[in-house]
Amino acid sequence: MKRNTLTAMSRQQGASALTMLVFVLFFGGLLTLIIKLGPIYMDDITIQEALEGLDGTDGLSAMGPAEVRRLITKRLSVNNVRGLDPKAITIDKDGNLVLIKVEYSASANLFRNVDAVVSFNHEYEMSSK
Repeated sequence: MKRNTLTAMSRQQGASALTMLVFVLFFGGLLTLIIKLGPIYMDDITIQEALEGLDGTDGLSAMGPAEVRRLITKRLSVNNVRGLDPKAITIDKDGNLVLIKVEYSASANLFRNVDAVVSFNHEYEMSSK
């Protein structure tokens, strides 16, 4: 007995226009999120690297909080991170240890009146050489 392959091929029609529209909207929204939120996360990675680079700095434990804050803002300025308020950086000293806490939030306008807010909180314990 021969099967009719023509009827089997007619059932395979591919994706409908509605399915394609859903895929385009989903991936378009995902791409929008990546484009809008990506720079915020890249800045946070740069902030983390700048703060981790302070570990082992000569005379770090002898510096006052204002000097350490100035050193951090200089490093961030060199790396073109300008959205961090220096008041978001708190610096405490405990003997030879310097405790640095960075707590801030950043927002990005996704479209029209829809915004995304991302909060970051980092703590570091450092000592000088």
